[in-house]
Amino acid sequence: MLRNVDARWLQIGAVGGLLLFGGLVRDFALRWEQSALCFAGALLAQWAWIRILGLKNVGYLSAIVTGIGLSVLVRADSLWVHPLVAALAISAKFTVRIGNKHIFNPANLGVVIAVLFLPGAWLSPGQWGSDVMAGLWFIALGITVTVSAKRFDIAWAFLACYGLLLVGRLLWLDQRWAVLLNQLSSGGLLLFTFFMITDPMTTPNDRRMRWLYAALVAVLAFVWQFVWYRNGGPVWALFLLSPLVPLLDRLRPGARHQWRPPTEPAAARVASAITESPCAPSSVMPTVPSTP
Repeated sequence: MLRNVDARWLQIGAVGGLLLFGGLVRDFALRWEQSALCFAGALLAQWAWIRILGLKNVGYLSAIVTGIGLSVLVRADSLWVHPLVAALAISAKFTVRIGNKHIFNPANLGVVIAVLFLPGAWLSPGQWGSDVMAGLWFIALGITVTVSAKRFDIAWAFLACYGLLLVGRLLWLDQRWAVLLNQLSSGGLLLFTFFMITDPMTTPNDRRMRWLYAALVAVLAFVWQFVWYRNGGPVWALFLLSPLVPLLDRLRPGARHQWRPPTEPAAARVASAITESPCAPSSVMPTVPSTP
């Protein structure tokens, strides 16, 4: 049944639930006005570009997903940061493109723009804590979304590569295994794994290229976090390596993802049903009695 559902509806439900959970339970440092303005900026930018480019059959689900993602990850001490970042991130989706794909995940790009260029803004990946039960909920919600989006492989490829690097670091430093559990159950890491790197529009179309891409992101994220000791390793790694996706698609092309599963026209379904329906053999066909 989930195969026939646009995965963005599942993303909205899952990440929106996490945002609500964070606001009510984790006490996020996020004002409701910031979140509302973030959604307004994303939706207004989507509407404007649809009108400017004269696009048809383009909705607003991606803008809603971006608004939720930026509300979850970006913190600011003013009201204007969130709507500006959301508008710029959505605009880049229509303008920064190669072929028929945009280069950057909008939420990922929005986080980078906020941190690099806007005063009083910062990335807040540690707000989820490292609660194991919260981690299990992230995985459960993430599985639902990634299976529907057909990007379940890249999530586990990234998590496996990143986990192996963490195991190697743990053994090298002779740390306890509880340290590894704490790192892998980080809400920020799981949020990135199941809701950001799995974006089917900004990842390679071919499965093998997705595995390679996930490994590259995992290595750079590990180096960023544990060699250079900088915050937000996975987010920055994804941003820096996103321009590689068009090259990987060129090296090994694959079928482009479609958010809405193709539907068979009604006329074709009727014709197919007529063709496939069994015809009664002539021996059992009813006969009309002749009149005397």
